[in-house]
Amino acid sequence: MTKQIYFCVLSTLALVLLGQVAFAPITLSGVWGLIWLILVWRYNKQVITPFPKLILILFSLLSLGLIYINYQTLLGVEAGVAFLSTCLFAKSLEAKNTRDLLIVFNFALFVSASLLLHSQAFWMAVIVLLTFLMCLLGLYRIQTAAFSQSQLSSGQLKQDLKQIVKFVGIATPFFILLFIFFPRLPPLWAIPIQKDRATTGISDTMSPGDIAQLSQSSALAFRVIADMYQFPTRQQLYWRALVLDQYDGRTWTSSFFNQQLKTASSASRYVDYKYLPADEQSNWIMGLEYSIPQERYLQLYQDDSIRPSKLIKRNQPIQMQWLGRTTSEPIVLSTKQFELNTRYGKTQDPEAQQLAHQLFEQSQNQPEEYIQTVLNWYRKNGFVYTLTPGTLGGDRIDQFLFYSRKGFCEHYASSFVMLMRFVGIPARVVTGYQGGQLAIDGQSWEVRQLDAHAWSEVYIDGKWKRIDPTAMIAPQRIDTGMQDYLAQDQMVWGDERAQGWRLQQFKFLKNVRIWSDYLSYQWQSKVVGYDVEKQKNWLSRLGLDSTYGYVIILIVGIGGVLLFYIGFYWWRQRQQLAVYQRLIFQFQKQLPTPLYKRQAETFQTWMQRLMNSVEDHKSFEQVIVLYKKIVFMECDSPSDKQLFKKLLKDCAIEIKRSQKNL
Repeated sequence: MTKQIYFCVLSTLALVLLGQVAFAPITLSGVWGLIWLILVWRYNKQVITPFPKLILILFSLLSLGLIYINYQTLLGVEAGVAFLSTCLFAKSLEAKNTRDLLIVFNFALFVSASLLLHSQAFWMAVIVLLTFLMCLLGLYRIQTAAFSQSQLSSGQLKQDLKQIVKFVGIATPFFILLFIFFPRLPPLWAIPIQKDRATTGISDTMSPGDIAQLSQSSALAFRVIADMYQFPTRQQLYWRALVLDQYDGRTWTSSFFNQQLKTASSASRYVDYKYLPADEQSNWIMGLEYSIPQERYLQLYQDDSIRPSKLIKRNQPIQMQWLGRTTSEPIVLSTKQFELNTRYGKTQDPEAQQLAHQLFEQSQNQPEEYIQTVLNWYRKNGFVYTLTPGTLGGDRIDQFLFYSRKGFCEHYASSFVMLMRFVGIPARVVTGYQGGQLAIDGQSWEVRQLDAHAWSEVYIDGKWKRIDPTAMIAPQRIDTGMQDYLAQDQMVWGDERAQGWRLQQFKFLKNVRIWSDYLSYQWQSKVVGYDVEKQKNWLSRLGLDSTYGYVIILIVGIGGVLLFYIGFYWWRQRQQLAVYQRLIFQFQKQLPTPLYKRQAETFQTWMQRLMNSVEDHKSFEQVIVLYKKIVFMECDSPSDKQLFKKLLKDCAIEIKRSQKNL
């Protein structure tokens, strides 16, 4: 193996490792990374020999053991891709001849394609494309004789890359035609997600600080494609995840009642929209309040949460319907549901219980008046909205309401719900997102992780009514959105974290984040999400409504590309001819076929043959002399070229005159 090919192997392994880092266990990717560093060290030392078999066996057994420990199997998507990557590294360690290298590069093409089973995001597609180019570069080096040099030449590398890019560029138009026009099939299978691998911003539990920690990320959570003028204002955009109604004094969880399926109610008026999660492995659908899913694999539950019946990777937008701002029918709580939503620990938070009864008596035991009284109590008692409230211990509600008075949305939602329950009013916590912002294209709505939110729901007059106590403490958070609020009041972060937020708000970094999210959306929408329906809609605009039409335009398109390549090749060949050669070619086209230049003839012999068929030899004699001057004496000034052109024209006229006389 030469050093040049070794460089291609290292680059290929680095790209495969980069694509696996976000998905493989850290122990396994660490072993791969260590092996890669050893290979780099050997490359720098010019030790280009296979590893000893003992090291190869130990590496293989260790990697397979880590795969089995982490996945409990060697099959499946995650374990299977990790197994293939291990085999690629192992084969690279023992490669010693041309046959082994051919196997490494061809196998790397397969392994890189398998990375798309993890994710079909734009960044993963870039990694796969770079791996593809590097594998082609390695195969190209094997098939050429440019490996005799002992040192890697940057000039040679650029020349090889230029050739590879040229090959790929020639194939790209055919790929685009096949992608657009080749009849597409509906999905025949879906990539399953292991239950312990599903990820999302919002968890199925909530403890103090969970959402505050999530809100420190500016990453995109999901995107909504809709006519936002049909939706409520930003203040009313509550994107619902799930309901938490069981509290053990520290953590909120969801009860059994919320896990029951709900029959979606029909509505005469609704608004269609599309939901596109940024994380293709999300296990919650953040629908606008009172939305119903239109996909078969999605189910609506009793708490109005939307979850998939099975966890699959999906990069296409999800069809949703928003039914309106309020539910249409009253909800009757069963005895167990009523007891669950009013349950609290009798010995927990005695000060908060005493406060609740005092405020309830001040409100004449009227639930609606009591709600307003509690909200006003929050507003008047110096509560602070912050991401760094500190640690609460003991009776957490008491600690927050009477001593700390610093908290994030989950603190206010949790304490408000318990103040309702202390006086027998059913209440629960809802988690999700609030607000968002219009995307740069003006056609979609972006909701980021920093928009994560928790609010309360109170059971009043047979309906669950949303109450957001955070709006009393930080109304700007609801009115302008979390991103603008953090930019206006950086003290929300706390002194030690305000500097980090300022760094995130640098204009350049902010624009990079926004444009990268938009690019990912376009990639998902236009490329990954180009399915049967989109193909039909797009091609119907061209008047193609049948499969036969697709095939015809595909054949015509491929033929057109081939004709273009042939024409371009002919034009390039013509351009590579010298000016005098093109003039001779044009001169010959004006002659009868028997007078064409023969393959064995020189220019002088040809002209002398043509002179025998005309009376005036002067132009022919002059053009022969000028030809020798241009070719052999390299005197090709513009005036000589113009004279050469004129003489050839005179020769052509003289030949035509003689042909007429005949």
